[in-house]
Amino acid sequence: MTNKQIQKLKAPKFIQQIESTLKPLEFLDRCAKNYGDIFFTNSFGDLETLVVSHPQDIQELFNPVNKILDAPGTANEIFKPHLGENSIMMQDGERHQKQRRLVMPPFHGEQMLSYGRQICEITQQVMQHLKPGETFIARDLCEEITMTIILKVVFGIEQQARFQKLENLMTTWLSLTSSPLGATILLLPFLQKDLGAWSPWGKYRRLRQQIDEQLMAEILERRQKVQLNSRDVLSLLIQAGYDDGESMTNLELRDNLLTLLNAGHETTATSIAWALYWIYQQPEIYQKVLHELQGLDTPDPLKITQLPYLTAICQETLRIYPVSVFTFPRITLRSINLRGHHIASGTYVMPCIYLTHQREDLYPQPKKFQPERFINRKYSSYQFLPFGGGSRQCLGQVFALFEMKLILATILLNYQLKLEEVAPVAPTRRGFLISPQSGIKMSLERV
Repeated sequence: MTNKQIQKLKAPKFIQQIESTLKPLEFLDRCAKNYGDIFFTNSFGDLETLVVSHPQDIQELFNPVNKILDAPGTANEIFKPHLGENSIMMQDGERHQKQRRLVMPPFHGEQMLSYGRQICEITQQVMQHLKPGETFIARDLCEEITMTIILKVVFGIEQQARFQKLENLMTTWLSLTSSPLGATILLLPFLQKDLGAWSPWGKYRRLRQQIDEQLMAEILERRQKVQLNSRDVLSLLIQAGYDDGESMTNLELRDNLLTLLNAGHETTATSIAWALYWIYQQPEIYQKVLHELQGLDTPDPLKITQLPYLTAICQETLRIYPVSVFTFPRITLRSINLRGHHIASGTYVMPCIYLTHQREDLYPQPKKFQPERFINRKYSSYQFLPFGGGSRQCLGQVFALFEMKLILATILLNYQLKLEEVAPVAPTRRGFLISPQSGIKMSLERV
C-alpha cells in the first residue's frame, strides 16, 4: 500500500508562530482548509509537530492498548515558567501518575456537595455587587467568581487580608498575558528576557516570585495547624500520602496550587462568559433552560448538575470555542500508520480539539450554537474532547463542569441580565486560552 503524503505548512516558521499566536483560530481554519485533517506545522517553538483532528486518528493514538504515545513532561516546557518545574504537568511516567492519583480525589466524592454550596454562595456574593442598569463585562465578573472559588474552596484561604493580597497579585500577574500581544512572552520563549522590573518578562517574574512567597507562607502555616475536618483541596493534599507513605513536598504543593489556579480560574470563567453570551443571544435557549431550572422543587446543587438541557448548553459552549485548542503534546514511541499516513517514531503529535469540534461530518453547521445536538446524539471521547484525552486528560474536568453549571444556574435563577453586544462577539487569544474579544458586555436589568 502506498503511503499518503502528509503536507507541511509552506510559510516560514516565524510567520507560523506569529499567526498562531495572534490569530489562532483563523490560522487553524486556514490550515484545515488547505491541508486537511493531518499536517505538519512549525508554529510551536522549535519543534515540527504533527497536528491531527480526525476522530479515527485520535482514537488510534489515545487507545491505551496500543501504547503508541508517550506524554513526557519535557513536551510541556512552554508551561514551566508559568507553573513551575514541580507542577504535575511537568512530570513524567510514574511520578506523573503518582501525582495524579494524589491530586484527583479531592475533586470527586462526598466533598463535592460541600463545594457546591460554597460555589452557589460565592456566586451570590459577587453578583450582589452589580448595580441595576450598569453595564459590566461578563468575563471579568466570572473571573472574580472563579478566583474567589479557587482561593476559598481550593486553597482554603479564609483570612481576609491574605485573601485580598493573593487575589490582587494573581489578578495582576494573569493580566500581563491577557492580550494577544501580552501572550507572546509565554508562547515565544525568545522574548523571555529579564531586562529589569519594568520589562514585560521582568515584571512577570517578580510578580510570580511574590505569589510564590505568599503560597509558601500559606502552605507552611497550614502544615502546622491543618485540621482533619478541613475539606479545602490544599488541606486534603497536605493530609494525603503517596503509596510509599510520603506526602507532597512544599514545592510540589506550591506549583500544583498554581497549576490548579491556571487550570480552573480563567478557563472556567471564560467558558461561563461564553455560555451567558449564547444563552442571552438566543432568547429561546434562555427560556428553555430557565424553565428547566424553575422546574426543580429545590435548587439542590447535585440536582442542578444533572439537568440535561443545562448540561447540553455547557457541552455546546465547550465545543464551539474550546478554551484550549490543543491537547498536550505527545511523542510517538514507534512508527505507526494513520489512515494510510506513515508516522515515524519520535514524532511530536498534537490532537487539535478545536478542529475536531468544527468538523461538518460530526457537527453540522459547526459555527452555530445548538445545544440540542448534545441531546439528540452521544459523542465519543474522540469526537468531543474539551478536556483533552489520554494520560494528560484534565483531572479537574468533573469539578469544572460542576462549577460551570452551578454558577450559571445561580445567575439565571436569581438575576435578570441583558446582553449589550450589538455585533457578534469574536474569539481571540488570552494567554494560553481562547476568550471572547470584548469580554461580553452585559447589564443587570432593573426589576
